[in-house]
Amino acid sequence: MVWPSNTPPQRDGDAEAGINVSDNFQPFIQRNDVFSRAFWDDHIRNKRTDGFFNSYRMEAAPRRGAGFTQKDFALRNAAWLMSDVISNRAAEQGRREGFQAPIANDTPVAPDQVAVDDPAKMAAEIKRIAAFFGADLCAVTDLDERWLYKTRVDTRDMSEAENALPDGLAHVIVLGHEMDAELVATYPSALAGAATGREYSHEASVVMQLSAYIRNLGYEAVASMNDTGLVIPFALKAGLGEYARNQMVITPGFGPRLRFSKIFTNLPLDHDLPRKLGVADFCTICTKCADACPAKALPYGSPTEGGGVSAIQGVKKWTSDAEKCFGFWAKMSSDCAICMRVCPFNRNFSRIKNRLWLRLALSRFRKLALWLDRKRGGRVKPTDWWQYPT
Repeated sequence: MVWPSNTPPQRDGDAEAGINVSDNFQPFIQRNDVFSRAFWDDHIRNKRTDGFFNSYRMEAAPRRGAGFTQKDFALRNAAWLMSDVISNRAAEQGRREGFQAPIANDTPVAPDQVAVDDPAKMAAEIKRIAAFFGADLCAVTDLDERWLYKTRVDTRDMSEAENALPDGLAHVIVLGHEMDAELVATYPSALAGAATGREYSHEASVVMQLSAYIRNLGYEAVASMNDTGLVIPFALKAGLGEYARNQMVITPGFGPRLRFSKIFTNLPLDHDLPRKLGVADFCTICTKCADACPAKALPYGSPTEGGGVSAIQGVKKWTSDAEKCFGFWAKMSSDCAICMRVCPFNRNFSRIKNRLWLRLALSRFRKLALWLDRKRGGRVKPTDWWQYPT
């Protein structure tokens, strides 16, 4: 699609969500994300990147070193299994569902619609059903087409393909899925990758089940994970958290330790409101993620526009160097989330001391909160994880 020249860059709710869009804005072409580029761009693709993807099958290369043994890779790959079943089922059609294409409907839309007289009540019901299926967070926002991919990827030849949604979908349900804190503490390791894989498998199940529920009510619902559009702006507009230097959404309940999925629907729903928490203010004085990044892929300084081929253009934000980041992933043959592990907001907020710390961090006493965090965020040895009592 051609972005209309008369479209105002900023929209209602952007400021509250911490979104800053300029006249240089262009919708993102999914073929340009670094994971897709690793299949077609010779500047990215090499033996290590091929080995990275192959390691998620039966071609893992266990090696000496805690966190990279056969058991570690076995757990990681098993954690990804259900996500892989979904993403591979339409591979012959060039549709990697949940990643480069939306998840196909497994149930039809019921011919008779359940009447919705109160969208606020229905939104509360959807949140209850989402929690029943296993989502840790749920909120609703409008379908802002700026964040839809201009084109998706046909995985048969990595070419651009039409990125189309059914007409009339006005709402986006955003779901959050907590990652296992004990596994996250072992990053970087193949073992820690099990935390990512488990949540992709969980979110595939949750987003498909909630979508099926909505279709059984007689409304359209398109289940989506990393496909179709950028989920972070939708999460911000839905009020689930605030964007941080480490490229993650910091939530009051789980910090950065979440994966997000989404559902596009025409079910009448009230929208949640974005809110500034104080995370961005904290990030202006904190560089723990950038300091800890072994690839030096995270930015210092203030948010800026740009960021290279694999970054959306015309949005002023903290942007990582995706090529450096993925290069380190490929070197390890596993994903890395050191930036999540060391983040001061990576805490168990069910504990009162951490809730008190959060109040400090989001206040004018943020420097004190940062000082109190100075000894946290160290890596737990993966071998210790295997010794944890059940």
